[in-house]
Amino acid sequence: MRVATDPDVALFVARTEGPADRALLVVHGGPDWDHSYLRDPLAELAGRSRLIMPDLRGCGRSSSGLDDGQYTPDAVVADLVALLDALGVARADVLGFSYGGLIAQRLALAAPDRVRRLIIASSSVLPVPADAFSRWPEREERMAAEAAVWSDPELSGPELTRAAAVAGAPANVWRPEALPGYLRRLEAVRFSAEWLRPWRAGTLPSPRCEDAAKRLAALDIPVLLVQGRQDMVFPAALAERAAALIPSARAVVLDEAGHMAHVDQPEGWLAAIEDFTADRGGSSFTA
Repeated sequence: MRVATDPDVALFVARTEGPADRALLVVHGGPDWDHSYLRDPLAELAGRSRLIMPDLRGCGRSSSGLDDGQYTPDAVVADLVALLDALGVARADVLGFSYGGLIAQRLALAAPDRVRRLIIASSSVLPVPADAFSRWPEREERMAAEAAVWSDPELSGPELTRAAAVAGAPANVWRPEALPGYLRRLEAVRFSAEWLRPWRAGTLPSPRCEDAAKRLAALDIPVLLVQGRQDMVFPAALAERAAALIPSARAVVLDEAGHMAHVDQPEGWLAAIEDFTADRGGSSFTA
């Protein structure tokens, strides 16, 4: 679906049937991933909710090859608003995962009239302190392989992004028994490296919003923060702290779950989202 003309940007969108007033817009992370790693277990909400799962610009099957300056959080927010317009969705529940959680906050702050509820999954409203993981030696052990990949001079482009995701799997998935299924899931992801270029050049703007907790509190939009207790990217304690600062928010922290909490604890993760959005119905993805 075309969402911009200067430059020309079209987003690949996977979506389901569902009530027009029960739309759930899902914003993936990475950002050089695609939406597919989030389909399971969200596909179970199909029909009860009208699922809208785009690949962001430069990602998956969406437009790529843009100038580095066209890959910005604000450009993505504009794309998502244009997508809702194209689909005739006046207001949506918005779920942002990891980097996508930061984009979802920007969307809510930029266009609060378009967001009915906000779900921030495996992400953070509050900045992550430099010493947040200083007393967690297991994190260093689990993340060592991914760090080695990022410093490998022989890897570049999508090959690098994919290799880093695979090497980082033991850090992102907490339960060993969930790891094989997650690795199979990564095989289907269409990795890119469009966002990697401006990030490495130091020109990629931060997606984080200043004073996000205070500003979200002022909007009075219902907020759910869902996090894995063993998340090695965004500390679970920050979700609980943010919920205490935002009167309309609540936090659900899942035990025995890492950054990919939807992989470690799919039933509990989905139940938290379904309870929050109060969905009804049933269908399947179309792409």
